[in-house]
Amino acid sequence: MSHDERPDDMQELVTEIARALVDEPNAVMVEAVKRAENTVLRLRVAPSDVGKVIGKQGRTARSMRTILGAVSMKYHHRYTLDILEEDQHGPPAES
Repeated sequence: MSHDERPDDMQELVTEIARALVDEPNAVMVEAVKRAENTVLRLRVAPSDVGKVIGKQGRTARSMRTILGAVSMKYHHRYTLDILEEDQHGPPAES
């Protein structure tokens, strides 16, 4: 598989993992922000589900980032995950 044929289904992968973890799967949204050297995947879930995608001591989020790291090595393109928390008084805060 050449560099140009790299699958861009990492957004779908993160979406499906998050949907399996949360109570409100319809609220899961993943936005891919592509840059020359990397792609940032921004995950948004319902406010009540943020803890479920972060996990105890951040273990679940770390596991998702580990998967993205393995894919990054294979396709020579860095993927990063930002979990956005909805703030009631302003724009989402990154965690």
